[in-house]
Amino acid sequence: MSSENSAPDSVTQHRKAAPKKLAAAVLTISSSRTKENDTGGGGIVADLQQAGHEVKWYKIVKDDTALLRETFESLAGIPEIDIVIATGGTGLSPADVTIEAVRPLFDKELPAFGVVFTMLSHEQVGMACLLSRATAGVMRDKVVFCLPGSPKACKLAMEKIILPEAGHLVKHAREKVPGGNCNVQTRLTGGA
Repeated sequence: MSSENSAPDSVTQHRKAAPKKLAAAVLTISSSRTKENDTGGGGIVADLQQAGHEVKWYKIVKDDTALLRETFESLAGIPEIDIVIATGGTGLSPADVTIEAVRPLFDKELPAFGVVFTMLSHEQVGMACLLSRATAGVMRDKVVFCLPGSPKACKLAMEKIILPEAGHLVKHAREKVPGGNCNVQTRLTGGA
């Protein structure tokens, strides 16, 4: 059997071994939103809960690079969180600093996330999909997704990418390398 034919079996096996219930952090990046009018972050929380996941942390943080970096670093240190989903600050305006804040914290970036999200967005908004810098990556043993602030974009990413694949991604982010360390944690902890 060729490796091409065995790949679907491998993916199926990985998905079966992946965690089914995840603990999530939801972060809305905005200088104007409150929990009462945060339809993007609130929608993410609802989608996660409806899918059987637990939202352990949900906050709104202002568009400030240093504050965002501190927030992401803090989330990286919470052992019970599996995934972080951030919404807002991924566009092109000077206030959009989410990517600049989080990208240096990624141990591994997942460029295919942005590509797939752009393809799916193009079906909904045409060439306006070029205005988003949505990305994802692994930060220590957590998978981080950075989405636009648009509730429609959040719903698209949740339904088509994040909910179907998050457990599978977490499984791989938490794999051990020889010596017993998580595959990415050694950079941040010096191998401890």
